[in-house]
Amino acid sequence: MKVLLLKDAKEDDCGQDPYIRELGLYGLEATLIPVLSFEFLSLPSFSEKLSHPEDYGGLIFTSPRAVEAAELCLEQNNKTEVWERSLKEKWNAKSVYVVGNATASLGESSALPLLFPCGNLKREILPKALKDKGIAMESITVYQTVAHPGIQGNLNSYYSQQGVPASITFFSPSGLTYSLKHIQELSGDNIDQIKFAAIGPTTARALAAQGLPVSCTAESPTPQALATGIRKALQPHGCC
Repeated sequence: MKVLLLKDAKEDDCGQDPYIRELGLYGLEATLIPVLSFEFLSLPSFSEKLSHPEDYGGLIFTSPRAVEAAELCLEQNNKTEVWERSLKEKWNAKSVYVVGNATASLGESSALPLLFPCGNLKREILPKALKDKGIAMESITVYQTVAHPGIQGNLNSYYSQQGVPASITFFSPSGLTYSLKHIQELSGDNIDQIKFAAIGPTTARALAAQGLPVSCTAESPTPQALATGIRKALQPHGCC
């Protein structure tokens, strides 16, 4: 049975995308099609801020793209030597928070703001949580999410070769936005046969807002949880 996952392929230590492997354990043939792309923004401004660690109490990273933006700043502005000589030590003396532990580990307000490089689609949950704790934060948009340039062609190719999939999984509301029209056109009347799955509750709500039935929401955003959920949804009268 064929299933379609709208995400980038990411190989693990075994050289295979873990979602393809986990679904394969249930006899499901998964295909990955990327629907999102990212463009970096304001890198000179971000680079300038990174050059002045004395102005900030620490850094917050909530996505790999933000980390990549920081790396690009060092590479593009020939600051690798300066980073190794002085900036690295100064930033290492400060706190660096990543998604999942930021609000939990920040307990007291600081005299200096935290620097928060983020994307254009950032949610306001983290800024609000920090504000409620009396913690100052300075955000800078360093990347924007756009439609993958090959989305229409890749979907056309998939449907012409594989036909209508038994299930389609969306991994973000923005991925849904950029791909839904193409999927509806390619699926036609057969769209009612597709079991739509979401990687989490936010994406599930976006699907429901578009009037699509959500057959499966993964209990956690992991390959194992998604594979288990899709398998159940594809069983007769299955749901998860």
